[in-house]
Parts: sequence; structure tokens; C-alpha cells
Amino acid sequence: MQQHWYTGPLASFDTETTGVDVENDRIVSAALVVQLAPDAPALTTTWLADPGVPIPDGARAVHGITDERVRAHGRPAGTVVAEVAHALAAEALAGHPVVVMNAPYDLTLLDRELRRHHGLTLAGGLAASGLVVLDPRVLDKHVDRYRKGRRTLTDLCAHYGVELAGAHEAAADATAALALTRRIGARYPAALGGLTAAELHLRQAVWHAAQARGLQSWFDRSGTRERVDLSWPLRPARCGCGRRLEPEHGCEAAA
Repeated sequence: MQQHWYTGPLASFDTETTGVDVENDRIVSAALVVQLAPDAPALTTTWLADPGVPIPDGARAVHGITDERVRAHGRPAGTVVAEVAHALAAEALAGHPVVVMNAPYDLTLLDRELRRHHGLTLAGGLAASGLVVLDPRVLDKHVDRYRKGRRTLTDLCAHYGVELAGAHEAAADATAALALTRRIGARYPAALGGLTAAELHLRQAVWHAAQARGLQSWFDRSGTRERVDLSWPLRPARCGCGRRLEPEHGCEAAA
């Protein structure tokens, strides 16, 4: 009997951070949850990092992590982000798809932290280019496009009947996102079950771009100046001129 991706091994990754700016904010905590089957016990690895900058009040109000805690119990951010990237690369090597809710946020932040502390990229520097990502936000928008309402992790867990105990704690969020992704796959086998996780990874990039274009059109019609990035699961790095870091574009800031 053929095994569907949502009944096989999955990992799940989540972070808590100093804010929502992927270019400048820092990782404070991270979690990687690995589960080999829906009823199997999950193995959870967590990290606490001292980001090297003060944690703003707004971020602290969300995840509850204080400056005092990271200074006393956190490890240097450079050490943590390297370990996290190596752990994700190990999941890629093992052939485990990695669930990342709103992947362009967490993975881009990790990529920028690697650049900041080690001069490396997530995709190239630590051999994570083979990472297969499943994003429940993108999957849900694809299978239930016209459902109204927000699609945060809390909202999606409520909609699909998945327990989320301790929201905005990295391990809790990663655990819930993993269960949520299995639930979406099982609920929509016709739309998602016939594809491999690798095929879904490629299609999610296309689906996300279409979803982002739709949101951008709505922003434009409503007069909102916000711009939506079409890239998934990782936003491209940009240089000082605002263009992608590509050698051929000739901007000295890219060097």
C-alpha cells in the first residue's frame, strides 16, 4: 500500500524572534520537532539564543522571553543559528519534509542570521538546498481558497481541530504546525495526497506566488502601499540598491 506524505516522517521548525522584520530582527528561540508517523512519539530539540540586542517590549509580550532569561540561559546567537541550520540540513539528508508555517518568515530570518554571523546562506553554505518544505498556510489557501477569515497558526488549528497548547512558544507552535499539516493532507487527499512532498514543494512556490499576487491586487485596490513578496520558501537577499544579490546586476553594494 502506497504511503502518502502526510502519514510518513515529517519534521517541523519554528522560531521566536525580536520582531517581524526578516532583514534586521534576530532569532531568540527555535525548535525542531521530528515525528516518523502520525501516532509515533515526537523528538523535540529546542534552542535559546542571546540575540545580542535588546528584546523589544512588543516581542516580549508575544513570546514571554526576556533579556534577563537569554543572558542567563541563552547561548551565543552565532552558535545557535549554525546548529539550527545543521539540524535542518540533517533532516534534508534524511529525506524528511520540514513543516514551516509561513516559511518565508522563519527561513528568511534564519538565512539572514547565518549571513550575519557566518557569512553563509541557508541554501548554499550548509547544504540545505535540498530541504523539502511544507507550509500549512500555503496548502490551506490552495485547497480552501475562498474561505473568509484569518489564517494564522491559531486560526488554522481551530479550523482543523488541532490542539495548540502554549501558542507563541517555538516547540508548541512547531508541534501544532506538524499535526496541522498532516490534518490538511488527510482532509484533502484528492488535491494533495497524490503528490510527493518534493512535488508539493515545487507547486507551493507557484501557489504562493499566485496567492501573493491576489493579495497585492487587493492592497492596490484599497490604496494600501504595502508590497507583497512573491518568493517562497525563502525571500532573496537584496543589496543596498534594493535589487537581488546577483553578481551580474553590477551594484557595488552587492560585493
